[in-house]
This record gives sequence, structure tokens and C-alpha cells, in this order.
Amino acid sequence: MPRQPITQQKIAEHVQRLGDLYPPIPLGSVDRTIKDPRAVAAKFGHVIDYLARVELEVDRNVLELLCLLPDVDDTNKTFYADVWQPQEIQHGLILDRLQQDLGRTAAEPHLEVSFKIKILGALANLPAIQDVAKLLYFLTGASTERQAVLAYNQINTGLQELGETAITETIITPIKQQEPGHFAFYQMSATAMIQDNVLQPWQLYVARLMREKSYNLVGTNAMDRYKADMGGVIVDLGLNADLEGYAREVGRLEARLLWANRNGMEFPPYILKALRESVDLYEERLKREGA
Repeated sequence: MPRQPITQQKIAEHVQRLGDLYPPIPLGSVDRTIKDPRAVAAKFGHVIDYLARVELEVDRNVLELLCLLPDVDDTNKTFYADVWQPQEIQHGLILDRLQQDLGRTAAEPHLEVSFKIKILGALANLPAIQDVAKLLYFLTGASTERQAVLAYNQINTGLQELGETAITETIITPIKQQEPGHFAFYQMSATAMIQDNVLQPWQLYVARLMREKSYNLVGTNAMDRYKADMGGVIVDLGLNADLEGYAREVGRLEARLLWANRNGMEFPPYILKALRESVDLYEERLKREGA
């Protein structure tokens, strides 16, 4: 059965529904009771630390969007300003408080907009380039949110196994309930651009080239120290046991939309390359620290 086309009205209704169903989680609504702080810190301290920082970097993400999408439409503006940013910043504040409860230092989010983003933002005043930037924004958002969903699913299961019901039920579960809606927004928006033939062939070529050269895992900010941190998250969550399966989960959408499943492609190779690089950098760090 053919897929129903995704209309801008459907996307706008989805954004409205997200805002209505999932208001930002109040800090006072969570129960940070931890039965065994040492066990939680040992198993998930680094993961919580990483997720807190990434969630708190949402303010930089908004600045990047203002650079990349100077003529953003009302639906996108409503999503990132009224739904996504308020939800994500609360995720970060709650997780940052939790990690400090575990005896870890407060998160230090990276809030500086990169030079590359500023350059692309200057070019984005050209409508043809802004369309390319918009597609890349949607694909990046989808990849990021898919990684978040997988991470929260893993940590939720692990905390349940440790018997940490309070933080599982009042922190991790509410957060992970909000992330799939973000992914759906990006997925619908990117799909609509492709189905409506918004981009010319040359624009798709440029998008593929830029994506292949600039792809980064969530929160790595194109910096080796963050890539190594992400490698630690992958290892701590046990995702390194099947990196190809993880790459498939993260990259299925852009394999279909950006590469049209070229030669049976299940995921773009640059995603698996980024995963392996992060794990390798993490393992190299462990060797240095153990020396």
C-alpha cells in the first residue's frame, strides 16, 4: 500500500499535539531517590553526564538554527522555540541535578556556534542553499533524536535492573516519552521535502556531499574529546556489541531519503565510521589513563 503523502498541515498538527501532550517536565515533579548511588554512578554516571551536557546544549542548537534558517516558517519556529527547546532544556537541568546527586561535577555545555555553521549560515540567505541547509537540519535532528531514544531505552532498562524505580519512573521514562515525537517531526519534515521534490538534483548532490563530510554523532561537536566521551557512552550502554545494528537504527531514514537506498544501502557508511572512530578514541583514552 503506497504511503500517504506528508502535508505541511500534518506536520503543523503534530507540533501542536507535541506541545499539548508533553509540557516541559517540572524539576519539582521528579523523585531523585537513589537506592545505591555507587552502583548507578559506576554503571551509568558517564552516560548521564553526557546526556545532561547534550540536552543543555539546546540553546546553542537554537542559535545554529537562526543562522541556518533565516527565513524559517511558523511551524518550524513553533517546534524549536515553543516545544523542543523548553522540553530539552528541562531534560538537561534534571539530568544535571541527578548527576550531581551521584557526586559528579556539573555539566559544562559547549555553547559556541562553530565557524563552519556561521559560514553556512551566511550562504543560507540564498534560497537554494537554505533548502539544502534545511534538509541537513532535518536529517541531523532525526539522527540525533534516534540516538537519544536508543540511549534512553538502554539506560531505562539498566536502571530497572538495578531496582532504581524512582529515577526510572519519574526521570528517564518521562524524558524518553518526549524524544520519539521530536524524531517524528524531523522524519516527517525531511520526507516531505523529498516527496515534494523541493530540491533539484544538484542540491541533493551538494546535500549528500556535505552530509558525508560533516556527519557527527550526537554531542560530539566535531571534537575528539567529545567523540571519545561518546565512545564511552556506546560502550557503557553495550551498543558496541553490534555497531552495524546501531548504525542501521540511526541511519535508516537518511539511507532512504538522501541516498535512495543506493545499492541496497541500509545505512550510510559514514555513520558506522563515526561510531567506530568514537569507540576507538575511547579505548585509546583508556589505554593512556591506564599507563
